[in-house]
Amino acid sequence: MTRRDTLRHLAAWAATSPLVRAQTPPEKAVEPTIEKMVNVFDFDPICKQNVPKASYDFVSGAAWDEWTMRRNREAFQDITFRPRMLVEVAKLDLSTELFGKKLAMPVLVAPTGTHILFHSDAELATVRGAGAAGAVMVVSTTSSVPLAKIAEAAKGPLWFQLYAGPDKDGTREKVENAVALGCQAICWTVDTPYEAPRERDIRNNLERIRRLPREARDRGITLPSSYGLTSRYQAQLGWSYLPELVRYSKVPVLVKGILTAEDAMKAVAGGAAGVIVSNHGGRFLDGAPSTIEMLPEIVDAIGAKVPVLIDGGFRRGTDILKALAIGAKAVLVGRPPLWGLGAFGEPGVRRVMEILRAELAWAMGLAGRPDIASIDRSLVRIRTR
Repeated sequence: MTRRDTLRHLAAWAATSPLVRAQTPPEKAVEPTIEKMVNVFDFDPICKQNVPKASYDFVSGAAWDEWTMRRNREAFQDITFRPRMLVEVAKLDLSTELFGKKLAMPVLVAPTGTHILFHSDAELATVRGAGAAGAVMVVSTTSSVPLAKIAEAAKGPLWFQLYAGPDKDGTREKVENAVALGCQAICWTVDTPYEAPRERDIRNNLERIRRLPREARDRGITLPSSYGLTSRYQAQLGWSYLPELVRYSKVPVLVKGILTAEDAMKAVAGGAAGVIVSNHGGRFLDGAPSTIEMLPEIVDAIGAKVPVLIDGGFRRGTDILKALAIGAKAVLVGRPPLWGLGAFGEPGVRRVMEILRAELAWAMGLAGRPDIASIDRSLVRIRTR
């Protein structure tokens, strides 16, 4: 054996020696950076690492067995594209118009509450990030920052999500305040008459702020409970309240939480300017269908009369394109911006929305659809089960 071979063997032995390994400093873990985020799923584990478990489970969990939350994702597999070739797609235009306002893209930040659980700047970071990406933010009734401060920080248009009742006077004050602060639409959420059993939150003893507005407490109004259930907001309201809400809102009112053609038609009959097909991300009635599978019947019922929007499980530009092809005018995304917020704060929210915008553009170009107006149902084939 030559001297060189001997040295090579000694080096190999040293590299495997426990003594040498113990003296070798471990390699430093590479910190994740926002530049390394390729898709919106990449933000999820960073958010999980950064925020308390109870906060992460709050956004990632759903009701009961979380079947509906999973179904929201799985149902996209039943839809395939029918792309067209040799279409001029050198210039892509993602802009669209809703209620007389031009939007940079048909993707909005869905209303989600208590962003303070994910970042110290809370909704202020979210609204700045959304605006920087050119996305409308729908501010939740249960925001952890006053609406006035969110509106002041906004870099783009805002909508307001409303939980109505049982204090009708307090509800009207919230709506009028939102409109005065510049919110361009009101989204009345109607699928939450009772609190839902989200078992992750129960196990984590997560206590969110679940109290009536101050105005309602001052008037001595309480939420009744039946069969041991905790009533929430509109348990005492019916469709007759919608025309009243529409009359004083002075901006378009959308009904959020629609899953059937029957309810969609009731919303239009009551004066709604639009509907949002939503199952609340699977966070209330587990066993409800996915939103994308209910979208065709709702579009067929009212799509010629008012805009139909949708949320629920959207994670890719291809998901968004499928909804637009079926007839949705815009898509709202809820969990991904919160992943971005928890992972990187304001820049994370912006990056999430920019990724979705870029993916939608890629999908449109590859499918032969250069602008939103060119997207129609001939682009997709829907498998029925």
